[in-house]
Amino acid sequence: MAKKNTIGGWAFFIGLVIAMIAGFLQLSAGMTGVLIILGLIVGLLNVTAKETMPFLLATVSLVIVSNFGGNVLSNIAIIGGILQGILNAIIILVIPATIVVVIKTIYALARE
Repeated sequence: MAKKNTIGGWAFFIGLVIAMIAGFLQLSAGMTGVLIILGLIVGLLNVTAKETMPFLLATVSLVIVSNFGGNVLSNIAIIGGILQGILNAIIILVIPATIVVVIKTIYALARE
């Protein structure tokens, strides 16, 4: 079990590093694909049943902030575009993980 958490933790860390890089560069199709795969790994290996609700709450918060905050960030000279790029890349990382966690949660509820 510890190895699963280690792999998931590294997948999340690498995803965040790629998201930071994507903030300074334009997000390429390759980077997007890697972020999606890493997000799937995080969702499968890193989020336990106990962590489901905090993870989903954090994800909803992130989506709300990116939706409303993204417009504000675009108005900030120089750094705003970088922050918006980082935020968009983090969203690309987190959405696949969220989909996996939601499916696992629905399956667990249906099984009961």
